[in-house]
Amino acid sequence: MSNYTEVEVKIPFENKNLDAVCSVPDKILTDQVLIYAVILTHGAAGDMNFPQLKSLANHLARHGILCLRFTCKGLNITHRIKAYKAVLEYLKTSDEYRLAGIFLGGRSMGSRAAASVMCQIEPEDVDDFIRGLICFSYPLHRPKQQHKLRNESLLLIKGPVLFVSGSADEMCEKKLLEKVAKTMKAPTKIHWVKKANHSMTVKGRSADDVLKEINSHVLSWIQEVIELDKK
Repeated sequence: MSNYTEVEVKIPFENKNLDAVCSVPDKILTDQVLIYAVILTHGAAGDMNFPQLKSLANHLARHGILCLRFTCKGLNITHRIKAYKAVLEYLKTSDEYRLAGIFLGGRSMGSRAAASVMCQIEPEDVDDFIRGLICFSYPLHRPKQQHKLRNESLLLIKGPVLFVSGSADEMCEKKLLEKVAKTMKAPTKIHWVKKANHSMTVKGRSADDVLKEINSHVLSWIQEVIELDKK
């Protein structure tokens, strides 16, 4: 396990800057090695300092994976998608880090934006630089509106996808996500956090305990995808 450094960055977007933080493994600074990166963003509320995002970013960085998390306020999904693309372009073209590939990720509305970017980028991504998608609490439907699924982008994605959802998520009924996953072109995995709601709160369990479970599964999945890429 290695140390890491948090670096605050401003990412140009339209006529302003997006606030972001890069959790950078120290080995990238000392060894100049090729490493993988993960982009994370928040849901409709909150910002890049949402506890789940901070905890995961720090966990990944300690295990040698660069993590960039960013804030983009607003409920307009088109705006969120454009902002996500700007962040992806910033990281891809950065001279500071030598990256082997990038995983896109987000929580709730942020995962919808990440999924949309993934399905739009994939046809142009000839060198398979985008390695996978991580969806935390993907909002498959509005509460009590299971008849209106937000699955259009998911069905177009071809690269690996990991869903991390609560089994009691009011915006992602378990049976419906499992059904959608079976119809997707992409190789998918779903990790259900038992009895967790959309906010990943579980009665009788500490928030730290839930975060440890999530962080462990995400890291393992990323490592599996990276190993498959090498074969």
